[in-house]
Amino acid sequence: MPHAGLMNEKIMGASEGPLLRARLHWRGGMRRLKEGKLSAGIVTLYDALEAAMQAYAANPAASPPLSLFPGENVNNEKTLFHALVRSHVLDSTFDFEAFDHLTEKALQEELPPFDYRPLVNTLEHTMMRLGVMPFSEASLPAEDPATF
Repeated sequence: MPHAGLMNEKIMGASEGPLLRARLHWRGGMRRLKEGKLSAGIVTLYDALEAAMQAYAANPAASPPLSLFPGENVNNEKTLFHALVRSHVLDSTFDFEAFDHLTEKALQEELPPFDYRPLVNTLEHTMMRLGVMPFSEASLPAEDPATF
């Protein structure tokens, strides 16, 4: 994974660790897509989104605040996504279910070539709403080519 060896998420805290992982995985996922490694790129971007949602949920200063129902598990990415939409952090422009389905397919097989730009555009909007973007590449540790 793109964050391997570049960070120690456990000592960074519940919000800062996932935020850095989201940024590293965004960078790595985009690189993989551009290299034609579509399945690896999609899976990496999914992890970036999951980390971004975890970072938002763990941030006590997040605005608007996350509204959870009793018993909701924020460690379940589908539950967390729906809570973020319900809390008006995210809107309905991003089709999480379709992205989840595409990611499941990418985990099983190499995806055939497709125009991923519309997906990336709506995902980028979502990452902006979660506070992951924009960010400076210079603020990230140098990428390790051995990660993929």
